Amino acid sequence: MTKKQQDSTKNTIAQGQESTLSFGLGLVFFVTVLFSLITISWWLTQHFIGQESAPVTSIVVSGEMPYSQRSDIINVIDQIDMGNFFQVDVNEVQNHVLTLPWVYSVAVRKQWPNELKIYVVDQNPVAVWNGDFLINQLGQVFQADIERINHYLPYFFGPEGSEMLALENYRDLNALLEYKTLKIDELVLSERFSWLLTLNDGVTLNLGREERVERVQRFMDIYPIIKTQLKAKIIMEKQRNQAVDYIDLRYDTGLAVGWKTVENITRKKAQNKTQNELLKKSQVNNSNHLKLVPQMSTISKEFKLNV
Repeated sequence: MTKKQQDSTKNTIAQGQESTLSFGLGLVFFVTVLFSLITISWWLTQHFIGQESAPVTSIVVSGEMPYSQRSDIINVIDQIDMGNFFQVDVNEVQNHVLTLPWVYSVAVRKQWPNELKIYVVDQNPVAVWNGDFLINQLGQVFQADIERINHYLPYFFGPEGSEMLALENYRDLNALLEYKTLKIDELVLSERFSWLLTLNDGVTLNLGREERVERVQRFMDIYPIIKTQLKAKIIMEKQRNQAVDYIDLRYDTGLAVGWKTVENITRKKAQNKTQNELLKKSQVNNSNHLKLVPQMSTISKEFKLNV
């Protein structure tokens, strides 16, 4: 065998050994990676299986809640099983919270690993309806605990189904009256859709069924004259406890004014406050829409004024 052949044989053997070593190293690397992946997968599987049985341990209640309380929310979802984070149904939680009388809308979401977040928006009451219900800003009727309201609300009375009509007219007519620093305390809509307003100064306006805006505008034009006549009447008759009882605006070209003599104006204000408190707790007869009237001694006189 020549020298060249010997060298060629040695190179072939060396290359074969290098190939075998590379293959062995590659196989070891592959087995190591595969083993690592299997180990990590097994660990993650065991971890998530453990997490599936983890309960909800934190409930966060937030939102616009001037009337609902956190305890209301917690109590109403108390029957829902919170023992498994992944199995808690957010729709079920939402439906339970929506049964609360003051809740208008609610959003529920879960935050891993153990938190339930509930965002609540309360109803926005704008008026008391028929003494026992409330109307929100959309004209929708709902029933809730009126005692939780700590601010002024007007009172509306009317037939069932006329809630939005009452609210729209209240807004329109109240906007007109604001120019004279007046506002509507009570709005009554009869079954014949005749309108009666009681203002915050105690005067009742009979608007009838038609031309409500025009009649309120006529009242605003003539009311300063009526108050001037009242002052003159007080001076002439020396009776300081006289006031305007009502103004009937159903006439085409005039109006009628009724005067009243109140024995004790301070007593009247106190009785009005008591009447409002009783009205909140009373049931209103929807068939005739009767309302409570303060019991006081009054004498009404009427005169007609053409304008």
